[in-house]
Amino acid sequence: MKIKRREVIEWSILIVVAATLYFTGLHTQVLGQMQRVMLSTGIITPSLDEPQTPASYQLTLEDLDGNKVPFEQFRGKKVFLNFWATWCPPCIAEMPDIHDLYKKVGYSTLFVMISMDKEKEKARTFIENKEFTFPVYFLASPLPSVYDPHAIPTTYVISPDGEIVVTRHGMAKYDTKKFRKFLSNL
Repeated sequence: MKIKRREVIEWSILIVVAATLYFTGLHTQVLGQMQRVMLSTGIITPSLDEPQTPASYQLTLEDLDGNKVPFEQFRGKKVFLNFWATWCPPCIAEMPDIHDLYKKVGYSTLFVMISMDKEKEKARTFIENKEFTFPVYFLASPLPSVYDPHAIPTTYVISPDGEIVVTRHGMAKYDTKKFRKFLSNL
C-alpha cells in the first residue's frame, strides 16, 4: 500500500511538471535543451558525400526589417540555407551550434536562416533574446520544389557553382572541424 501511494505521488508530480511546462510554453525550450545535449556528443552530423542537385535562385526573401531580398543575389557564393522555427525543439537545439559555425566561417559562407514562423515578431524576439547575429529571413514568395523542408530543421549547403551539396532534414551538429573543412574546400 505504501509503495502504491509513493508511485501515485511521483506520477502526480511528473504530470504537474509536464503540464506546467506545456501550458507556460516552456516545453519547447526544455526539449530543445535536452536535444542540444544530444547534439553535443557529435553523433548527429550532416552527410558530406551526397549527389549534387542544381539549386534554384527563383525565390524572394524578406529580412527582419521588411526589406525584400532576391535569393538571386546569392548566386555564385557558398550558402548555408537553414529552415527553422521558434516552436521547433530540434531547431532550438541546433541554433547555438549554427551560430558558432557562423562566427567562425561567416566571412566566407553566406548564412540564410529562414524562419517558418507565421508571427515575424516572435522570430525577431527569439533571435534578439538569444543574441544570434546571423541573418534571418522569411519567405516572401513560393518555395521552389528543389527545397523541401517537409520537416524542420532542414539545411542545405549550396556551392558557388549553384549545386546543392548537402541536404539535411532534421537537426545536426555543423560546427565540427570536418564540416568547416568541407565548407572551406567548396
